[in-house]
Amino acid sequence: MVGVGARDGAPVAEVLGLIEETLRAAGLAPSRVVALATVEARAGAAGITGAAARLGVPVRGYPAAVLAGIAVPHPSATALAAVGTASVAEAAALAGGGELLVPKRRSRPVSGPARVTCAVAYRGQSEWNGPGRK
Repeated sequence: MVGVGARDGAPVAEVLGLIEETLRAAGLAPSRVVALATVEARAGAAGITGAAARLGVPVRGYPAAVLAGIAVPHPSATALAAVGTASVAEAAALAGGGELLVPKRRSRPVSGPARVTCAVAYRGQSEWNGPGRK
């Protein structure tokens, strides 16, 4: 499960680029991703839905209150102010349970501030190796 946090207007290229870079660094193939998870308020964001479409996976949105109740190693005051939870990427990755494999990472755009974060969690063999994902 890849948890994704994105500011308004974050482009598909930045979202997908960070996800691919993060997976590559962890030695994981993009085909192992079962879904992108995020806060409900961002679940329809073009950058996230576009990245999910390119990866061929669904987007799962969780209410901010649910994400706020999940303990994470890297909470953010910025995320709390923006969407009502101190973690989006890590908490969304962990929302269905599991183990955090890759803690929150930030994108590094050529210009301007980072607009995307992602984290990777492992939720168990049955979900990890879902249909067409072995």
